[in-house]
Amino acid sequence: MILTFSVCAAVDVYQFDTPEQEALFHSLGKELRCPKCQNNNIADSNAGLAQDLRMKVYQMIKQGKSEREIIDYMVARYGNFVTYNPPVTSSTFILWAGPALFIVLGFSVLVLRSRRKEKVVLSDNALNHDEEERLAALLEDSQKEEKQKDPK
Repeated sequence: MILTFSVCAAVDVYQFDTPEQEALFHSLGKELRCPKCQNNNIADSNAGLAQDLRMKVYQMIKQGKSEREIIDYMVARYGNFVTYNPPVTSSTFILWAGPALFIVLGFSVLVLRSRRKEKVVLSDNALNHDEEERLAALLEDSQKEEKQKDPK
């Protein structure tokens, strides 16, 4: 017995009046993030919400809305998360400054640790008075033994 399965995939087809409208639609599709998928843009996502967003973008383009107006609408409705390049605001400042702060902090820690190791190494090499006397005595004994083995 052979079982067959048919797979149906819905393909969204949009009709535009001008090539500029179509280019704007594709540009916005790549620029706007799917709030449900989080890592996909609305052009690549198969989520129902992404399909709704694509339809809304299409409708707004057909109404003659500009790119800025469409993005502002999406941000007002879904927040700054819907764009891949959120504006610099007090709530998104850490997103923009975080990588630079992380690098500066990491470099500072490396510099401080390397300086501290040098100080520890220098202080570990210093001998106290008793150790210096013992070392001098050992060296003196070593020299005497060498002279006894090899008298010239």
